Amino acid sequence: MLLTVLLILLAVFIVGPLCLFIWLHFVAKKPQHSIIRAHPYLGWMRYLLEKMGPELRQYWFDSDNGSGPFSRADFLGIVFSAKYRSDLLSFGSKRDFEKPGYYIANGLFPLLNEELRVDNQEKIHAMKYKIDHEGLFTRREHIEKDEVTRWLFPEEDAIVVGPERDFPWRLCGQFGASATSYGAVGEHYILSTGRGSSMAGGSWINTGEGGIAPEHLESGADVVAQIGPGLFGFRDLDGNFSLAEFKLKALEPNVKAFELKFGQGAKIRGGHLEGSKVTPKVASIRKVPVGQTINSPNRFPFLHNSYETLQFIQTLQAEGGKPVGIKIVVGYHSNLDEFFEAMNQLQIYPDFITVDGGEGGTGATFKSMADSMGLPLYPALVAVVDKAWQFGVRDKLKIFASGKLISADKIAIALGIGADAVNSARGFMIANGCIMAMQCHTGKCPAGVTTTDPKYQEALVPEEKQWRVMNYIINVRQGLYALGAACGIDTPRKFTRDHIVFKTEDGQVKRLSDLFPLPGTLEEFPKRQLFAEAENLDVG
Repeated sequence: MLLTVLLILLAVFIVGPLCLFIWLHFVAKKPQHSIIRAHPYLGWMRYLLEKMGPELRQYWFDSDNGSGPFSRADFLGIVFSAKYRSDLLSFGSKRDFEKPGYYIANGLFPLLNEELRVDNQEKIHAMKYKIDHEGLFTRREHIEKDEVTRWLFPEEDAIVVGPERDFPWRLCGQFGASATSYGAVGEHYILSTGRGSSMAGGSWINTGEGGIAPEHLESGADVVAQIGPGLFGFRDLDGNFSLAEFKLKALEPNVKAFELKFGQGAKIRGGHLEGSKVTPKVASIRKVPVGQTINSPNRFPFLHNSYETLQFIQTLQAEGGKPVGIKIVVGYHSNLDEFFEAMNQLQIYPDFITVDGGEGGTGATFKSMADSMGLPLYPALVAVVDKAWQFGVRDKLKIFASGKLISADKIAIALGIGADAVNSARGFMIANGCIMAMQCHTGKCPAGVTTTDPKYQEALVPEEKQWRVMNYIINVRQGLYALGAACGIDTPRKFTRDHIVFKTEDGQVKRLSDLFPLPGTLEEFPKRQLFAEAENLDVG
């Protein structure tokens, strides 16, 4: 017996480590690792520490307002809104007030709750967490039932997208889930986000360019069906656009609008989905081979100019009877002139424009594109809103803003600049349990969000997370009303550039309405050579 124990100890503490060291020594001779070749054991230690670096920085070393894509403070703000329906903080803000930035200009005489234009007559069943005890290493909490008001617009203040369509889209809220494709995210995320949006009311979920999954419709939410350049879900077996498939999707009552994706903040190059995430179900919806990496083109192959684009939009509006909009990224304000000019020349208008900032997120893209391509949201939004006023079409379309708008204050600034409504993708992902592990492209998301793998999706339980999504939406809307009341306005729909100020590095403060006054309307629109040529085109 004693001999057996000694042999086991010998194997565990001497033979095992010796074999490991010998194996590491031979593996270190591979030519691709210079440091490991020169210093085998210290090199492997460096590699191990490097692999652990992101987690160590996120949890130990980054400041609350440092790092990205979202700071620890922003991340916790979403988590607390979703779990506890509250983002109260103690002692004061951690924002660096010495730096330049946007602020919201409060008034001297804020409005009381009873003076607000809000539909809070109905209370609905809800669930939220309550902390029982916060210890050094443990937190005891329980989920409890309660009732909540939804902070919706009254009917007369509803945002109407596509009022001239057969089936206009009426919105009683200004905050919804941005484009996240099935395949990039899984069924559990779609169900929890869709159900939470449906319970909150006045919200929506965007399918992304991956097509409409059964779970989008099953969730009961308002659905914006995105059509990307790859035409996934809207193409025939040869990969060409299928009007029949489009009309079939337009018959779905939950599908409220269609969005043509011309650009996305982090990947103007076109969509990307790793082959490891292309399951049989994903392949069936997108009509692509199973397991094959998908790279969609960076533009619709059959649309070459503004003229053809607007004609295509008009066809979809007529055939589907529902609002049709576009999603763009702004490179420079004058680049928009041709498109807005084309609207007036042809008298064809998209029902909405979604402006995505260059800081927008994605599951996978090139670093150079994510870091440097496209304007950040706020200046991009100023450009689009100003062009819509300049060309006299602001009343013809609605403007959605998208790009790291995860809290009521950031959303209020976007509304003040001129947006009608706001999309958020990563805010909803964090509400669903995302921990910013940066594993979106691998299909092995530890939180079960950006994966279709059943094993990893088990981490996300839709029946629980749907309440967090609902809480997040309602808390954001309540925050918007609170900020509006502080500014002396009775509804967030009345935010303007007068309510937003910018503080410079030297302490000067200017209203946005002074920095970026809304332009006057152009009287004439010169007919460019584009339209002289386009009149002879056969666009079908």
